[in-house]
Amino acid sequence: MKKIVIVLGFIVLVVILFLSLAEKPHPKIVLLGNIGQKAVEIVPNAWQCSACKMPITSQRHAGEVVTDDGKTWFFDDVGCLAGWLSDKPFREKAVVWVHTLDTKRWIDGRKAWYSVLENTPMGYGFSAYEKQGPDRIDFATMCGRMARGENLTDREYARKLLKERRHGSR
Repeated sequence: MKKIVIVLGFIVLVVILFLSLAEKPHPKIVLLGNIGQKAVEIVPNAWQCSACKMPITSQRHAGEVVTDDGKTWFFDDVGCLAGWLSDKPFREKAVVWVHTLDTKRWIDGRKAWYSVLENTPMGYGFSAYEKQGPDRIDFATMCGRMARGENLTDREYARKLLKERRHGSR
């Protein structure tokens, strides 16, 4: 009886080992062949953020960067996009797509307006809008703030923004 239990235990162990090694789909980081440089709809968990490596679960705060050779990188937070793009040699020529909260469309990220106090996946606080509104900044300003670390991940900066909002200044 003891030998049977040992053999069965060994068989179960081998089955578990093989099942754990089975090929599982993993989120991808880069899409090749987007020669038209169009925005790609986000399928939850199909893509991984190129900056923070988190699976992208929603297009709500998402962004994409597309180069002229058709490579598309995906981001779960526009703050991730801005930080990642900052040192790339193609940063000025790449097409930037962001998904907007107000119109729920993909638009040119360089023409979008960004709020600064949103709850975003990585906590940077920037969300894209198609229409300009109070306390919204342009793409260059948002990228500059990311480069300087002026985002909601800096608690002192976040307190300063909240204080300015309460007092009605920018």
